[in-house]
Amino acid sequence: MELAVLNTQGKETGRKVVLSDAVFGVEANDHAIYLDVKQYLADQRQGTHKSKQRNEVAGSTRKLKRQKGTGGARAGSIKSPLFPGGGRIFGPQPRDYSFKLNKKLKQLARRSALTYKAQAGVISIVEAISMEAPKTKSVVALAEALKVDDKKVLLVLPESNVNLQLSCRNLTYVKPVLAQNVCTYDVMNASAIVMVEGAENVLNTMLA
Repeated sequence: MELAVLNTQGKETGRKVVLSDAVFGVEANDHAIYLDVKQYLADQRQGTHKSKQRNEVAGSTRKLKRQKGTGGARAGSIKSPLFPGGGRIFGPQPRDYSFKLNKKLKQLARRSALTYKAQAGVISIVEAISMEAPKTKSVVALAEALKVDDKKVLLVLPESNVNLQLSCRNLTYVKPVLAQNVCTYDVMNASAIVMVEGAENVLNTMLA
């Protein structure tokens, strides 16, 4: 698949890049995407939720009433889950939500996600962007020139570009990411993918 390289004004430069069919043209596997996204979201959970059980609640250990003759059920502790202020039955406990996925499955998931975006025609290639200092206006102008200013944009960089990355900080709809760190969730969550020239080679090398 060939894509024209655009400049920062959104005009074609006359150059083209080739997106490898081994990465951007595979038979997509929806279940692999599901598992990889599920793992990503699970890793975001802190798992620090906690409620007190009856042995952890503060309260008297005195027996509330005599065992028999009251006409009601037996009651031995104010800390019982049946009473207000008592412990909670089967409440949440701290836990680790992460789980393991095989490396090849994760690679398949990323290839599948990129294939879907390529088929949808939402991938753009722009020439290298050089900035002398962080400037949010420059990124806004780029998004407007590429007509993606009303979309969730994943900006894929071939290598670290500090000024460009800092320029995206105040824009909620642009997420810069290094090509080597692209994950399935970011790809599926974006409605437009803008790759700086060279990023496609990193992806081709990493996932082919």
